[in-house]
Amino acid sequence: MIQRTAASVEARHAPDSGLTWQQALATAINRPETLLAELGLSPSLLTGAQDGHRLFNIRVPRPYLDRITPGDPNDPLLRQVLPLDQESETPAGYITDPLQEANHTPQQGLIRKYRSRALLMVTGTCAINCRYCFRRHFPYGEHRMSPDGREQALDTLRNSPEINEVIFSGGDPLAVNDQLLAQWVSAIEAIPHIRRLRIHSRLPVVIPQRVDDQLITWLGGSRLQKVVVLHINHAREIDDAVKQAAQRLQTAGATLLNQSVILRGVNDSAGTLAELSEALFDAGILPYYLHAFDPVAGAAHFDVPDDEARAIVAELTAQLPGFLVPKLVREIPGKPSKTPLNF
Repeated sequence: MIQRTAASVEARHAPDSGLTWQQALATAINRPETLLAELGLSPSLLTGAQDGHRLFNIRVPRPYLDRITPGDPNDPLLRQVLPLDQESETPAGYITDPLQEANHTPQQGLIRKYRSRALLMVTGTCAINCRYCFRRHFPYGEHRMSPDGREQALDTLRNSPEINEVIFSGGDPLAVNDQLLAQWVSAIEAIPHIRRLRIHSRLPVVIPQRVDDQLITWLGGSRLQKVVVLHINHAREIDDAVKQAAQRLQTAGATLLNQSVILRGVNDSAGTLAELSEALFDAGILPYYLHAFDPVAGAAHFDVPDDEARAIVAELTAQLPGFLVPKLVREIPGKPSKTPLNF
């Protein structure tokens, strides 16, 4: 086993009450050997982790690291962030753009897949690089919006009266500084036909400190209806700091939803998903979508076949009240909405 030094153990368990979200973002683990050493994991994992890292960089913020069980290579939180040798395999059908988003990007930074909603790629930065991410190959550099690009995107929104909802995505939109986000919101608020702002973010989960006074000020002051869709796959991702962040978002007037991905070795059982739904509801977050796995290259080892996923959700439905059962869906390129996978 890789031995952790006294300094690394102390750093791992040091209180982070004074840590800003920017500091947590800047000090995220970005080397496989560091992650293995911090968690006391076997050196036999290093070669595969390095190979996967070369394909898609590792990134793990320390507030999330502290929820991973040291010494356990099968920890469900670790599996979401640790590169494995399977990432180098290339089975047929797993592609770099599984949702064909390149076909729905009419201009820099703007994705139009649905009639009444438009998605803004606010940033290509994430706080954590999830190994199963369907955008792990996305060319973010080609969609980085210049000031002119931002104005073009706003012009499209102004000239599209059928759009009533704007979705901040990325990357992770909350990785952007609050001044820029407030400017985006102010410009969108000035478009009369837009009623809702939806923010898809994992940052309040992996770095709960992100939900600070500045964020709450611009979010709470907006005239728009606000929906924050979090991404939580396992109940152990929800600690007290995440609960506090969720409460603050609610005080700013945000409706909180959660979307998960069904993942092999992470949450591929009805019992695990039931625990997640109960933990979400205790934190004031409503289960929303359970996404079938998108066949992205480099992550085939996470795939759960649709028939198995249907059986798991059928069992989950027998365990929970209906409002705690997320809707099992698949996103099929070209379809006007998510496709429910009924059982």
